Amino acid sequence: MNRPHPESHYAARPWVALLDEAQRGPVEPPASLVHALRAAAAEAPDRTCLTYFDARLGFREVDELTDAVAAHLAEQGLERGDRVAVVLQNSPHFVLALLGAWKAGATVVPVNPMYKSGEVSHVLRDAEVAALICSQRAWESYLRETAAGSPVRIVLTASELDFQTRDDARVLTFERLPQAADAEDLVEVARRGGKAPEGRDPVPSDIALISYTSGTSGTPKGATNLHGNIMYNAERQRTGLALPDGPVYYALAPLFHITGMVCQLAACVTSVGTLVLTYRFEPGVVLEAFAEHRPQYTVGPSTAFMALAAHPDVTPEHFASFANISSGGAPLPPALVEKFRAGFGPYIRNGYGLTECTAPCASVPPQLEAPVDPVSGTLAVGVPGPDTVVRIIDDAGDEVPFGQQGEIAVSGPQVVPGYWRRPEATAETFPDGELRTGDIGFMDPQGWLYVVDRKKDMINASGFKVWPREVEDVLYTHPAVREAAVVGIPDGYRGETVKAYISLRPGAATDPDDLALYCKERLAAYKYPRQVEILPDLPKSASGKILRRELRSRPQQG
Repeated sequence: MNRPHPESHYAARPWVALLDEAQRGPVEPPASLVHALRAAAAEAPDRTCLTYFDARLGFREVDELTDAVAAHLAEQGLERGDRVAVVLQNSPHFVLALLGAWKAGATVVPVNPMYKSGEVSHVLRDAEVAALICSQRAWESYLRETAAGSPVRIVLTASELDFQTRDDARVLTFERLPQAADAEDLVEVARRGGKAPEGRDPVPSDIALISYTSGTSGTPKGATNLHGNIMYNAERQRTGLALPDGPVYYALAPLFHITGMVCQLAACVTSVGTLVLTYRFEPGVVLEAFAEHRPQYTVGPSTAFMALAAHPDVTPEHFASFANISSGGAPLPPALVEKFRAGFGPYIRNGYGLTECTAPCASVPPQLEAPVDPVSGTLAVGVPGPDTVVRIIDDAGDEVPFGQQGEIAVSGPQVVPGYWRRPEATAETFPDGELRTGDIGFMDPQGWLYVVDRKKDMINASGFKVWPREVEDVLYTHPAVREAAVVGIPDGYRGETVKAYISLRPGAATDPDDLALYCKERLAAYKYPRQVEILPDLPKSASGKILRRELRSRPQQG
């Protein structure tokens, strides 16, 4: 692992002084989430592990069901180390598939259900997937054809109407299909019973996940998240969040995304808590789940909190049970934090991480609030943990002083060893085991980390650097703005010019000229957007991140 020189100011870890005793102390995580589940089933067998609308599954039941899934996979010829792709939304089926595959000794490949056939085909072939677990609808509509000719030889399908009886038409908009002749039903297999094969329990150095990156800079690559990476971060969440015993987590982030996987599912099971699932994000469904289950913790992108705040039925009471709310996966504007606190009470705590560091590598401790940089107006994303080193480096890889911008580099127990079968990409991104994130940021002398923007998203307007985040943060202070994204578009005179895409708050009214003038009054002349386009909604990934690349590729007006 790359370690800074002892004389390095980052090696001194100034951020440790901001952590309390529980956050600073050493952790001894379970070997895997399989071990954590078994421990929870022994400690509290009848405690609810998962809720899904009106369904309740206890820890012992989840342990037994996942044993049976593992037994079936092994009987079908799945070997230790084989890959199992899981293409499911936030339902108990995802948890049964994940833990069943891990109990069978397999590596799981979580796949975004929004992926199209070509994207899934790349994953199935690149990871040489042996087994596929997906929804009935996906199998019938496109995955059967996609899997044909791939290494997939075992298929389980699921009706995500199982377990619950409410059939909430806002999210469960489909009907149960007849069981396919060329696949077996996941829940039927799980309910047959069976024991997980012996000798296949994961160890910390085993690859738990091959998590494919979004592919913004080329063909998606699979980050190899180890069981040890996952459990280190899960244990840091458990010991650092100061939640009550048996906490209730709401799964706001998708479980197939590394944030949902680690900060919700793994942290919750490790805490012997209850995880509330509602299939996918729909603001009204989420608010009703908050009122019914009274969760103490959730984590999601800033766009999700914007949508919840804009719902006509939202009240402060919906958030009254929360001990901690975190944001990750998308930039968190300071204006949103303050608007949310003023309207509903909770302070949203920022966080920062990547798939390659298994979700968080910096977060705002629950006893603190993140400072805002007085010069740039950027909200700090948090501080690293005691075992993590974050450095800010220049293009040559040399450290820059506190306060100076550079690329964020991370080393620590949560950093993955590399990309699946991509030695050149691994060598480039992880020199000496240190993750070069591609994000530009800076650190203050106290150890607070600030993320300015993605290196590749920088706009060059007439030779001046413009970071989209800075312009977006100004736009979010406008009372009419719900969502904002800033990109560079080609300009014959300036090379690139700044363009803003906006969606408006419900009932709000403004126009592009007003928004451009608003920014012009608050930003240097080369930074304010020369073009503003208002859209009903901005394009987002499944994890809620606004997709600037899609906006850059839109046909330009005029």
